[in-house]
Amino acid sequence: MGKITVKNARLKTLSDVRRYLARLVNQTRAGEVEAALASKLGYLLNILAGCIKDTDLETRLQALEERLNDKS
Repeated sequence: MGKITVKNARLKTLSDVRRYLARLVNQTRAGEVEAALASKLGYLLNILAGCIKDTDLETRLQALEERLNDKS
């Protein structure tokens, strides 16, 4: 008990994080992952999701600023 079966998961998008979290929840409910470990990983996944959102927003904002500068 305690091992997550998803090794070297690609966690680059919010969809990746969502899928990983869904697997983690299912494995925890099935008793394959301890609740304490799942809680820690869930916390880290939440931080990662926030970083991905911030990065996406930063990229979009930069593109908009470049458009505005090109029109000036």
